Amino acid sequence: MLDRLKTILLNSLSDPEVDIEGESVPVRIRRNPRARRISMRADAVKREIRITMPHYTPTTVALDFVSKKREWIAARLQSAPDAAPIGPGGEIAVEGESHLIEWREEWPRTIRCGEGVIRLGGPEASVEARILRWLKAEARRIYEKEIRHYCEKADEPVPRLSLGDPRSRWGSCSSRGTISLSWRLVMTPVYVRRSVIAHEVAHMRHMDHSPAFYAWLDTLYEGNRKDADRWLKMHGTALQRVGR
Repeated sequence: MLDRLKTILLNSLSDPEVDIEGESVPVRIRRNPRARRISMRADAVKREIRITMPHYTPTTVALDFVSKKREWIAARLQSAPDAAPIGPGGEIAVEGESHLIEWREEWPRTIRCGEGVIRLGGPEASVEARILRWLKAEARRIYEKEIRHYCEKADEPVPRLSLGDPRSRWGSCSSRGTISLSWRLVMTPVYVRRSVIAHEVAHMRHMDHSPAFYAWLDTLYEGNRKDADRWLKMHGTALQRVGR
């Protein structure tokens, strides 16, 4: 009876927490009727564990699964670098190249970017917000141009662009004709960004990851997509820490 009550209690908790090397980490549990097994993701940026599992699986089973993966979770959580400050004297990447941020209050507020330097004036307190707005505007300008390029190559209509900041993926393509991309891709090397954009344009013809899809992607994209994927796996977490 006590075990049964414990199970009922645990199942009623939406966000239990577990101790990972002295840090109390929330476990976000999502029950999906289409799930056939438990899957787990440790988010080093948000400092949380996300579990997806069948709707009938007790919370105790999920927590036991987490307990058995403590060492793996700890390694994932430690993989995130410290949040990168955006301010005078700091650095930020633009198209894969590190840029020094130079600021003087008397300089014009308009951002100037070139030769490895971002220069701006105006109030120091708004430097981070203005640089982030500028980066997102640059992202939209560049993405629209490159989406158009790959759509012309693919003989597809140019879709609507949705600019966002998703946690789990860099881009997506909906059947309703919208390509969604993370603004953070503007910080990656050009070949990485173009790989993601070509990937989403390729989905306009193949809404899956079949051999036909990858064959079509390799026709559209001029670089080595596997190199681009490796770069994102190595550096993606660091990009997610910028501006947090």
